Amino acid sequence: MTTLTDPPKESFRLGMLIYDSRYRSITIQVAALIAFLIGMGWIVSNTMNNLASLGKEIDFGFLKEPASYDINQRLIEYTSRDTHARAAFIGLLNTLLVAVLGCVLATIIGVFVGVLRLSKNWLVGRVMTVYVEALRNVPTLLWIVFLMAIITETLPAPRDFKSGEAEMLLGGTVAVTNRGTYIPEPVFSYSLGNIKLLEGFYNNSFRFEVSLDLIVILCVLIGGILISGLIKRRADRVQAATGDRPKTWHLRLAVVVLPTVFVLWLLGLFFVVPEIKGFNFRDGIHLRASFLALWLALSFYTAAFIAEIVRAGIMAISKGQSEAAAALGLRSGRIMSLVILPQALRVIIPPLISQYLNLTKNSSLAIAVGYMDITGTLGGITLNQTGRELECLLLLMLIYLTISLLISSVMNWYNERVKLTER
Repeated sequence: MTTLTDPPKESFRLGMLIYDSRYRSITIQVAALIAFLIGMGWIVSNTMNNLASLGKEIDFGFLKEPASYDINQRLIEYTSRDTHARAAFIGLLNTLLVAVLGCVLATIIGVFVGVLRLSKNWLVGRVMTVYVEALRNVPTLLWIVFLMAIITETLPAPRDFKSGEAEMLLGGTVAVTNRGTYIPEPVFSYSLGNIKLLEGFYNNSFRFEVSLDLIVILCVLIGGILISGLIKRRADRVQAATGDRPKTWHLRLAVVVLPTVFVLWLLGLFFVVPEIKGFNFRDGIHLRASFLALWLALSFYTAAFIAEIVRAGIMAISKGQSEAAAALGLRSGRIMSLVILPQALRVIIPPLISQYLNLTKNSSLAIAVGYMDITGTLGGITLNQTGRELECLLLLMLIYLTISLLISSVMNWYNERVKLTER
């Protein structure tokens, strides 16, 4: 009779960290990490010592000093007596405004152009091809300056509206001039007032007011959208059970629109129309030429890339999908919206994230047309006035990094929502 015993376990030796394949990869990674940290520590220490020898220790106290410069385009209250921190905050809001509006408009145009590029109509397909190739093969900065030149050189001046040489659009409510566009401003007769936020924080540098009217309207609108989603999901369950889909578009539209309109009526919504007074327009909302040039240029430029992403996503879907949908009696428009695009999203969204990030970072070119974004304030005038190059650039890089990570997180979350799941 024989007895089987396990072989004795090999004891651990230091040499195994190098010669044993089970530990070698970990050893190399740990060594690389230690070398990287040592190198970064040396760079930081050397930089701190050199700055100390020059009498320029890292200090962010300059952010509390008065900025002493004006910002022409701003979303909240600001004067030249405010701090550099508030000036940077105003620039950040301007950057976010261009980024959000640019991503929305670029997506709309990109999807439209991408679908039309696949049109069987020869003329439509070629026109869209010319748009894509012309836009994406010219640097963004040139398009920004080009649109700025078109706005300032071809559009009428405000004095032309006073003399009668130019007329306002949309029934005399919108004025398109070489200084920008003036649109009606929404005002509430029975306003609920404002809420002050972050007052007193960091010397009031980040204070701002939020309209209670806007909060109420958004809550009602979001509630209507959520209820509309519940109605859609119920229609999906009915269709899955019976094969017939009930018509719900009128009910879904009503639960979103009617409560919102009712709230606007209760608040006494009316619009203040811009009027020419003296040498310029007064009242209304002024969209400056620099903002319009930057927004439109970034949107059209990025839309050319998004169009190619959409086209590639649609072409990745088998033709059998559209043929099967057509055999069921669906029209081409319904096939695209119900069959092709939902499947193409899992191909479209990952590269779409990169385009959103590129648009956000390209907004730093705003300084070329005088639009005061975060680069123009913190990385421009504030840097030149205070001489704090390292601090300003570190803050600027941190801000852009944070914005990019937030965009990536939101889009990755949406990508997880729409991707196909195996059963």
